[in-house]
Amino acid sequence: MMGPVLAACLLIILSTAWISQANGATCKKDGGVCTCNDNTKSVDCSSKGLTAIPSNIPVDTDRLELQLNQISNFPHTAFHGLNKLTFLDLRYNELQTLPPGVFDHLTKLTILWLNQNKLQSLPHGVFDKLTELKTLSLSINQLRRVPEGAFDKLQNIKDLRLNDNPWDCSCRDILYLSNWIREKKGTVSNIEAAECDGGTKAVLDVTEEEAAEDCVYPNTTTAIPTTIITTLASSNDDDIPELPVPQENFQKFLGYQEPDHLPTQPQCLMSISGYLGLMMSLVLTSAAILYVIHFLKKA
Repeated sequence: MMGPVLAACLLIILSTAWISQANGATCKKDGGVCTCNDNTKSVDCSSKGLTAIPSNIPVDTDRLELQLNQISNFPHTAFHGLNKLTFLDLRYNELQTLPPGVFDHLTKLTILWLNQNKLQSLPHGVFDKLTELKTLSLSINQLRRVPEGAFDKLQNIKDLRLNDNPWDCSCRDILYLSNWIREKKGTVSNIEAAECDGGTKAVLDVTEEEAAEDCVYPNTTTAIPTTIITTLASSNDDDIPELPVPQENFQKFLGYQEPDHLPTQPQCLMSISGYLGLMMSLVLTSAAILYVIHFLKKA
């Protein structure tokens, strides 16, 4: 007798998940997957297997939790309607970069968690409008540099976590970060934990002599000294030695990288993975219905 009951429960769960995807709701009370607390103005969408920022997040939300999902990218307008946010958690996702201007409307934000992602770069001015920010975590990513002036507008920052990134201390670009850490030492917590790639020394201690190269960064995590590029550009073809370059390295130099997974679509569209998940849900729902019918006939 437990068979039909379990099948019916499965049917209800799958139907709810399908309706949630179909109507684009965020809060559970509206058929969504996130827990929304009207009293604290918080929305908890953590650990939901999301591949995109949910649509229809209440505009008066003060705290938004999106950690422990599978979000790899989002549009620059993802948070533009949420200007009351003071807390945003994006830890443990798959972000590789951030779109320019994505945080520009979050002028009240005080805490931003971006650690435990795959961030390889930051756009210029991405934190410029976050003048109220007190805590920012960028630890455990793949950052090798930050743009000049990246933290200059963070006038209220008290805690900035930069540890466990492969900071490239051979290139001149690192000097901005090194000087900024030296200047803020003692007033901003945790910044001194930033270490050069390989853990050879602290970014704080990098000198101009050590960071002597002007490097360019194609869409890859490897910096290329401009002296090499200049030499190749100014040499005759006959003077340039023929070097064997693995195809995968050549592709990386051109900015091509094999994606870990297909990119997510805009919020209004369903990603391929979401489509496959929906199809699987429909298959399981159909199986559950047939299971119930089978037991009802036997009864």
